[in-house]
This record gives sequence, structure tokens and C-alpha cells, in this order.
Amino acid sequence: MNFTFKIMQDGLVTRVARVAEIAAKYADTVDAEARFPREAVDAMKAERLLGIQVPRHLGGESASITEIAELCSMLGQACAASAMVFAMHHIKLSSLVEHGADSEWHRGFMRRIAAEQLLIASATTEGGIGGNLRNSICAVEVDGDTCRLEKDATVISYGSHADAILITSRAHAQAASSDQVLTAFLKDQYTLEKTHVWNTLGMRGTCSDGFLFKGEAPACQILPKPFAEIAAQSMLASSHLLWSGVWYGIAVDAVVRAQAFVRAAARKAPDAQPPGALRLAEVSNLLQMVKSNVVAGLKAYEDAKADAD
Repeated sequence: MNFTFKIMQDGLVTRVARVAEIAAKYADTVDAEARFPREAVDAMKAERLLGIQVPRHLGGESASITEIAELCSMLGQACAASAMVFAMHHIKLSSLVEHGADSEWHRGFMRRIAAEQLLIASATTEGGIGGNLRNSICAVEVDGDTCRLEKDATVISYGSHADAILITSRAHAQAASSDQVLTAFLKDQYTLEKTHVWNTLGMRGTCSDGFLFKGEAPACQILPKPFAEIAAQSMLASSHLLWSGVWYGIAVDAVVRAQAFVRAAARKAPDAQPPGALRLAEVSNLLQMVKSNVVAGLKAYEDAKADAD
């Protein structure tokens, strides 16, 4: 069965299929041991998939959000944790691609991501604000050409394994909680002290633990656009669309397993309706509805991006 959302760039599906094969091999171990899917992420880097969203003139492949959502669904069929890591990386990369093009440092950062296949993590949650990513307690301190930030990040998925972190904070010490900026910190510019472990059912391999983040970097690494714009124009849409691609892939895998079970039962008792056959038909219809919703969401976002208004 073909579950593709659209026709892909030549070779992209083949490259992801090779990663998915490796991810599937280790999926059960990754979840059982709550360990990072190192083999799958190494394969993503080897296939040069972490920089595909970067524009071609900066060394990437200018892959669209629709194409990346399809890749997420392919990986979701193999390993939920690997697919989530891939999706979350590209959610953060979308913020750079859509909002960092006017900044010389961030253009250089995108070149590095494409050339070195850097893995990007996100730190938008914080102790004391619940799950509201549009509010921050911590504030970035700018001292001349340097910025410093300390944040009690309740969750940084794969934080210990990332090559860089994009992190939110108030724009300055006197700023309102919703007056936020997004800053890129490279691995050698911060320290992470683990504060707690989150045992995420079914996706333990994302290693979504809590950390006390302390970073110092050149102030030019703060994205020039307010986080309010970044969240509204790229991050929220890409989060829901790419995560939906992952969920769809997980559901496809579950339905395929269910189909195999029903077929096996039918072979054993050819004269009787196998258990679950009716429910399987219902689930197959629901799966198509999920796909239609994701495709419609992707089209709406691609159309909005092409329309300045």
C-alpha cells in the first residue's frame, strides 16, 4: 500500500528507507532500555538527512515541510522514537530556515548543519510556567557582544545527545513573560545538569529529560525575529504537521500488524469471519481520514507560506 503524501525528490525516499530499516532493527531495544536511537540517528547523518530543509544555496536540499512530513511517516512505521527525534530536529530547523535567513551568523549555522549534519534540540519548556511555551521566567542577559542564559528546562528531548540547542527566554530582565527571543547555543557553549528523568511511554528513546541549562555565547546567536513571530509563522505549524506525520506512520504500522493478524486468523478458519475483521475495516477508514487531514493541513500551510498576506 502506498502511503506517500506526494511525489518526493529523487533518492530521498530511498535514503530514508535505508534509515528506517536500521531504526526498525533497534526499535524494541531502544524503547525497552529507554536509550537514544544512536544507530538510527547515525544513519540519518550518513544519509545526510539532517540538512535537507536547509536552502540549496546554503548547502541543503530545500526540502519542503510536506516532503519532510512524509519522511516522518516512513520513520514512524519503523521506530517511534527515531521518527520523533527526526521530526523535532526539523521543527527547530524550520525556525532557522524561515526566520534566520537575514542574519549572517544564522546563515553560517545553517551551512554547518548541512555540512556537518548537526542535530538540533529544543528547550521551550520551563519550571514554573506549566506547558505554556509562549511564556518564560528566565531572561537572556546581553553584556556587550556576549549573551548568557540560565534556564530550568523541564524537558529537553535528546538534550544530552544534541549538537546544538535552540532555547527560549525573555528578551531581557525587564521584559514581559511573553516578550521572548530564541537563541542558538552550540554544544561547547553550554552545560547541562540533569534534574529529572521522564519515562515517556512508547517513546522512551527520545530521552526527554529535565536539565538545568547554563550557556554563554556571542549575542549574534539570538535570532533577530521575536519568538512570537517564530512560533506563529513556523514552529507551531511545523510541530503539528511533522508530529502528525509521525503519528500517522505509527498508526500505519499498527494497522499493517492488525491486517496480518486477521489474515492469519482467516486462514485458520476459512468458513468463519475472523475476530476483529469488522473493527479492522473501521480502523482502515479512520486511517484514511487521518491521512486526508494531514494532507489538508500541509496544503494549507504551504499555501499560506506562498502568500505574503
